[in-house]
Amino acid sequence: QVQLVESGGGLVQAGGSLRLSCAAPGRTFSNYAMGWFRQAPGKEREFVGVISRSGDNTYYADAVKGRFTISRDNAKNTVYLQMNSLKPEDTAVYYCAAVYGGDMEYAPRIPGAYDYWGQGTQVTVSS
Repeated sequence: QVQLVESGGGLVQAGGSLRLSCAAPGRTFSNYAMGWFRQAPGKEREFVGVISRSGDNTYYADAVKGRFTISRDNAKNTVYLQMNSLKPEDTAVYYCAAVYGGDMEYAPRIPGAYDYWGQGTQVTVSS
C-alpha cells in the first residue's frame, strides 16, 4: 500500500497561484508515474496532468495547458502541481495518483490506470 499525502490547497482569487504537493514517504518514488486529477461537485473526475517516472515527459489537459506545471523531486519523494492564472472553473478537489512500473516514460491519462490515490485537497478560486 502506498500512502499519498497532499497539501497546498486553499482559497485564492482568480488570476492567483497555488502550488500543490503530493508526498509518498518511504517509497522508491522513481518507480511511479504520478498523475493529478480533479473533481468538481456534480462532475466526474477528470485528468489534469501527469509526469513520467523519469520526469522527462509531462502531459496536460487542454483546459490547464500553459497555466499548470507538474514537476517531481524523486529525492524528496514528492510531486508538485504549480497552478498559475487560476480561474473559477478550476475550483475542485484535486487528487494525486500513482501507478507503479511501466517504462520510464509511461504517463497514463485515465483514472483507471492508477494504483493509488491521495485523499484530495480542495482548491477554490473566487471570481
